[in-house]
Amino acid sequence: MSKLKILVADDHELVRRGSIAILAGQDDFEICAEAATGTEALEQVRKTRPDIVILDIGMPSLNGLEVARQVMKEFPETKILILTVHESEQVIREVLNAGARGFVLKSDAARDLLVAVDALRRNKTFFTTNVAEMVLDGFLTTGQNSLRGSIARGRLTTREREIVQMLAEGKTTKDVASLLGLGFKTVDTHRTNIMRKLSINSVSELVVYAVRNGIVNLAMPLPGPETNLTDYV
Repeated sequence: MSKLKILVADDHELVRRGSIAILAGQDDFEICAEAATGTEALEQVRKTRPDIVILDIGMPSLNGLEVARQVMKEFPETKILILTVHESEQVIREVLNAGARGFVLKSDAARDLLVAVDALRRNKTFFTTNVAEMVLDGFLTTGQNSLRGSIARGRLTTREREIVQMLAEGKTTKDVASLLGLGFKTVDTHRTNIMRKLSINSVSELVVYAVRNGIVNLAMPLPGPETNLTDYV
């Protein structure tokens, strides 16, 4: 039987190495690649065609959820396992919507990672008990306002989600335009549309949204009320 090919992507080297160490002890597992950024992870997926991709959510350049969406679009047979510190209801919803088959908290990795990978290999899903209960409770108690918010977030295009991450990471509109090869006015239009869809009014609120939903790391500085928004233009 051929070995199960696994790619591990996490921007924290200690976490990435720890995950690899847990998995490498299995004779029927092969770590085919590792990555420290979302962009690198996507490149390695295209290059190595892993069976399972283990992704952190808050990676730089391209967050794990966006990587998951791209992988599912290009390689629908690949299975996605999210390994993260975030466990809010909205993050879990986003994980499910991105097509992930499993969700493991980093604090539980030593106990659950091998079990989760084995479940995905057998075409099953894996969610820890707390996460499963949170998902069920969330679906049972979702009100109309929350539902409308989820629908609005679901309408963000791939390009808009990419821009959300870049702006939340502190890049200016000019920076984003340069990195994506777009015109300044095009990016500014995207930003306006994003603000409208998410019902937010400032870059500060956009950063808070991105942090709460695991799009960027909690370690990054948050703009406060005194932030000069012209710094982001």
